[in-house]
Amino acid sequence: MNTPTLVVVCGLPGAGKTTVAEEVADRLDAAMLRTDVVRKELFSDPDYTDAEAEAVYDELFARAADALADGNVVLDATFRTRGFREGARATADRAGADFRLVSVECDDAVARERIRSRTDDESDADIRVYELFRDEYEPVERADLVVDNSGALPETFAQLDGL
Repeated sequence: MNTPTLVVVCGLPGAGKTTVAEEVADRLDAAMLRTDVVRKELFSDPDYTDAEAEAVYDELFARAADALADGNVVLDATFRTRGFREGARATADRAGADFRLVSVECDDAVARERIRSRTDDESDADIRVYELFRDEYEPVERADLVVDNSGALPETFAQLDGL
């Protein structure tokens, strides 16, 4: 069996992480895990507190570790702190998996419009959460790929060819 890969797709709310993560998962025939889904399973009315985030990421990493036994895994989450990103890297290391970090970036006005126009999505992140995360977001270091998702999808997906 080939060595599985854990791909982290990170960025601010509205950047288009889920769109990018879904494309990566399709290309790698990978399972996809989202903090938005895990959060709703753990908390019926999420508050986005630090304690809540810790619980969500702990569960995400546990699920990722289990899923890596069967193949590639893509994690779709903000990963706003270096600690969360390093937790994912450690999860890959413990599983003997390769690790790739994909940072999704987007123009502020585009992200805000995407958030305002959401209708049927697991994410509860509104403009307030976007601004909170934007202010707290720790710079991404050691990204394997930085994707600018401000434009059209074909342009975004073309950037994934290097992954």
